[in-house]
Amino acid sequence: MKKDVIIIGAGASGLMCAIEAGKRGRSVLVLDHSEKIGEKIRVSGGGRCNFTNIDIRPDNYISNNPHFCKSALARFTPNDFIAMLERHGIDYYEKEAGQLFCRGSSGEIINMLQEECSRMGVEIRIHCRIEDVKRDDLFTVSTNLGTFETESLVVATGGLSYPKLGATDIGYRIARQFGIKVVAARPALVPFTLTPQDLKIATELSGVSINAVVTCHGRSFRGDILFTHRGLSGPAILQISSYWNPGDVININLLPDTDAYDLFMARRQGRMEMHNLLSEFLPRRFAQKWCELYIQSKPLNQYSDKELKAIAQQIHNWTVKPIGTEGYKTAEVTLGGIDTDELSSKTMEAKKVSGLYFIGEVVDVTGQLGGYNLHWAWASGFAAGQYV
Repeated sequence: MKKDVIIIGAGASGLMCAIEAGKRGRSVLVLDHSEKIGEKIRVSGGGRCNFTNIDIRPDNYISNNPHFCKSALARFTPNDFIAMLERHGIDYYEKEAGQLFCRGSSGEIINMLQEECSRMGVEIRIHCRIEDVKRDDLFTVSTNLGTFETESLVVATGGLSYPKLGATDIGYRIARQFGIKVVAARPALVPFTLTPQDLKIATELSGVSINAVVTCHGRSFRGDILFTHRGLSGPAILQISSYWNPGDVININLLPDTDAYDLFMARRQGRMEMHNLLSEFLPRRFAQKWCELYIQSKPLNQYSDKELKAIAQQIHNWTVKPIGTEGYKTAEVTLGGIDTDELSSKTMEAKKVSGLYFIGEVVDVTGQLGGYNLHWAWASGFAAGQYV
């Protein structure tokens, strides 16, 4: 069977690319090895799909080339996707920090994409395993469902996160087969694991959540940090994990809205124990454990100025050294991927191999938490769809 365009991967970027190519009158075939299309869309945002963010900026993305994403993001904005939702009568709301979610479920967005594909004559085949990809005059894709030929092949296979949903490295393998460089992949937006000593503490505090500012390599994020029986999680931790490298420490400001030293000086004549004072601003279990570990809790009027300054500094700059992350099994996204120097930022086409395109998470463009990764999928799929 011959098609104008074959897309490997029926996720967010692949389906968006299929719709746009279909609009141009191209015959399109989408192949996916999963049982259903859009599996990552389905689990996004706890099943409500954090489909974009009102405030999309290139600064929200990590890449070896921070300028690469600018072209696609400029041509497909949050308002463009919102307009698509509104045409299909899908209700949505802003949760926080510009994050947009479906009021219903993520299934509404999958149904919308499926309807758009059907309207454009896009053919989708699931349970389709890719066995081989070759190129002579045309690309030949051999699968368990037969052999297909095309002049435009789009790799929209995603990264390595969510292996339970069938994530594989096939996109990277196809790239290397055609001599295209791949930036080393690693888990991102992922919880941290801790040393046995720190893990014991985290386990004792499991379930405790603190709103804090977490910093690493000059990047800071405000949000909840969550202690778990496996280590540290929560939105602020997931955000900073994308900027963390093995061996790095992270710095946590436990009281970002309060000057701890001023607080101590205002109360220093009193006989209140330090852990009780900190319990007014932090969860009691945490305040007690933190004092037990780092300071000798005693009445405030028994501390010297020097001691209070040191305690305040530690509260605003608590350092933790993770030993690793939980890996791809809980990572929301994959850092690294197809080297952007190998691709056209306008078309997403490989510079060395005409007719071969890479879009979505398989590319070395990784968004922060909050709808940015799905928006990159829509934008990059839209960009490629204008040219395949």
